Amino acid sequence: MNLVRTAALLAVLTALFLAVGWLVGGRSGMAVAFVAAMAMNAFAYWNSDRMVLAMVGAREVDSASAPGLAAIVSRLAGRAGMPPPRMFIMDGDQPNAFATGRDPAHASVAATAGLLRRLPPEEIEGVMAHELSHVMHRDTLIMTVTATIAGAIGMLANFGLFFGGMRRDGEGGGSPLGAVGALLAAIVAPLAAMLVQMAISRTREYAADAEGGRLCGNPLWLAAALQRLDQASHAIPNAQAQAHPATAHLFIVNPLAGGGMDSLFSTHPSMENRIARLRQLAAEMEAGPPSPGAAPAPGPWGGSPRRGPWG
Repeated sequence: MNLVRTAALLAVLTALFLAVGWLVGGRSGMAVAFVAAMAMNAFAYWNSDRMVLAMVGAREVDSASAPGLAAIVSRLAGRAGMPPPRMFIMDGDQPNAFATGRDPAHASVAATAGLLRRLPPEEIEGVMAHELSHVMHRDTLIMTVTATIAGAIGMLANFGLFFGGMRRDGEGGGSPLGAVGALLAAIVAPLAAMLVQMAISRTREYAADAEGGRLCGNPLWLAAALQRLDQASHAIPNAQAQAHPATAHLFIVNPLAGGGMDSLFSTHPSMENRIARLRQLAAEMEAGPPSPGAAPAPGPWGGSPRRGPWG
């Protein structure tokens, strides 16, 4: 159902982009909008991961410079049947993380220094399992495409308002509804695109929570990490995300809450709902038989597994 809902929302976003093109420039405007969308998506497909990592100032690490993180990521990647992603660390005390990359073979995971310093190993494992789940289901590519189309809708609408809205369809290919159509596109379309983008982001977060909880072997690890990260995000600012708010939807929790930029239009689901779903999943996993290839059973909740992920 999550995949169906995501596909439906992407279709709505694409249709909205084409509709804005028609309002701005008629049939020719719709054709231009379609070509522009394809070009921007192609650029984002090949370059978005490098751009995002550069914007947040992430530096690459390996098993020598970050052995604990490398051990967790390598183990989870093996359990998921995917190649280990590249690992990056961001400066900053706010505990947070995100994943990027167009597919599992070209993926990267990034964690803040605060995450590695403030969370116990089992909770770090829960966070990394969540991020690898995004990679497994290509959520990073989906959200990149979503952000690209949503941003293009806003640019196209503004372009039509300032340059094409006053011309008729037969007079240079302007909006078929004239100034009214261009004004409607400029006001309504970006807002609608933002709402659809946020709905897609929330849908993918729920799916990654569920898959991440299964991947790490104990959904309560991830639930505890989310609670800790949510509290920290309101108390500790994230300078990198505040400088580039367009990257906020990539993080596991909203990194802008500490800077007073949280709002009703959130890219992340309610934290209470996320934690409640993970606790329900933990109860279901405990009640049912273990799935083939599942992680070794951890110790009692609140304790540590028999052997910690740091070795």
